Amino acid sequence: MILLYMCCRLFFSCWVFPMLAYRKLKKNGLHGPSPSFPFGNLSEMKKKINIKSSSSFGSNSNIITHDIHSTLFPYFDRWLNSHGKVFIYWLGTEPFLYIADPALLKKLSTEVKSKNWGKPAVFRHDRAPMFGNGLVMSEGDEWLRNRHAATPAFKPTNLKAIVTLMVETATKMVDKWTTLIDSGTREIEVEKEIKATSGEIIAKTSFGISYQSSRAGLVFQKLKALQMILFEPNHFMGVPLGRFLHPKKTLEARRLGKQIDQLFISIITARKQSSPTTPPWHDLLGLLLQESGTRELGSFTKGLTTQQVVDECKTFFFGGHDTTALAITWAMLLLAMHPEWQNQLRKEIREVVGDKQIDVHMLASQKKLGWVISEVFRLYPSAPNAQRQAREDIQVSDKVTIPNGTNMWIDIVGMHHDPALWGEDVNEFKPERFKDDIHGGCKHKMGYLPFGFGGRMCIGRNLGFMEIKIVLTLILSRFSFTISPTYCHSPCIMLTMRPSFGLPLVFQPLY
Repeated sequence: MILLYMCCRLFFSCWVFPMLAYRKLKKNGLHGPSPSFPFGNLSEMKKKINIKSSSSFGSNSNIITHDIHSTLFPYFDRWLNSHGKVFIYWLGTEPFLYIADPALLKKLSTEVKSKNWGKPAVFRHDRAPMFGNGLVMSEGDEWLRNRHAATPAFKPTNLKAIVTLMVETATKMVDKWTTLIDSGTREIEVEKEIKATSGEIIAKTSFGISYQSSRAGLVFQKLKALQMILFEPNHFMGVPLGRFLHPKKTLEARRLGKQIDQLFISIITARKQSSPTTPPWHDLLGLLLQESGTRELGSFTKGLTTQQVVDECKTFFFGGHDTTALAITWAMLLLAMHPEWQNQLRKEIREVVGDKQIDVHMLASQKKLGWVISEVFRLYPSAPNAQRQAREDIQVSDKVTIPNGTNMWIDIVGMHHDPALWGEDVNEFKPERFKDDIHGGCKHKMGYLPFGFGGRMCIGRNLGFMEIKIVLTLILSRFSFTISPTYCHSPCIMLTMRPSFGLPLVFQPLY
């Protein structure tokens, strides 16, 4: 009886319910590539890609193309041509509504409240070791409570207070580079260096610990290993019992997740035992711990549990350094290709900062640097897509209704590289797009989504933007740089978008 029950449950969850959802979508006139049970469209999605890159950069900057959508997502690129900007595809036995239409996104964000968006179960289960039920994955009132708990850490008054910490940490990095250059080492692996610096910044500013401490260093090491396991290309997401196809990796992911949890519990325990003023309790971890001790707050009847605090720590530890470090890395690549923009930014730095210590007001006055960063997020968004799940029927028009439970995949890279939205120069680096328009002249405001959309936009976007400005300002003040002949341009997706082989740059001191 137990075996029969399990078989029936598997049959209904993996075939009957997905097919019912699929038929509802088809009734609304939505179609897509034909799936095959039980892999859906994964077989086509996993086909080997012909990456449009050279083995090395050489001296010709024209080798590098920013037309990356067809390289990163060749299957979506093909299906876009066949089925348009909204269609159905399958991850295993899970149907997904693919969306690269900003007008539809605008309608969805208008119709649905932030807390009523869900996350596809296939992602929540698959990524649980890395994010648990933190802010990225939580839903409903739990998401609202978590957001409420974390928001004060990103208020302007708090951001002002951590500028000095950011400057000190980034200065250590550029001082190290100066020493390397003076000793004759001109080529530096920038991605690795910037990730370490960004990790130091998030550890200090949000958790009051040093990146060099044993606990923090182990967290980053294990998060990186977990990322490699969860987002490798041969992952069978959505396939029934897919985790049993690679049992060793499934067990390793769980083991790493538990080890990361224990590391954060030790960090939390040490903070609870410390003085309320040492380290300062107004950082992210301090605010989460205050919330965990609150049993009644407004409409919330209970505070965060220890596991919820751990899940938020994992979410912010990873997201707080990875996406920001990658944005700086891509900015360095684009500026290395365009020395004229290096010169323009140095002139602005001399005018705004001069020889004074960087403060938050100076950062706000660096307009051209802001344009450059916005263009970096357009061409190489650190978060290349977003996922949602409908928690209620969404009436899009008189003829189209998105049924409750529909999984959605929003292709941010696709919209950021859509010539219909940006013009024929869509794949060119042109920061001046953002001179008089925060949306870069995009023909639809929802076509530019570097931080997501609606109420679930990235909570740390202002902190990240500030860190990027500080790091780039310090680097540009000390060095000019070009791309190393050994660089191979091959962006890839490992949850975030990153250079497959790092970013070696050749530096020249300005003194």
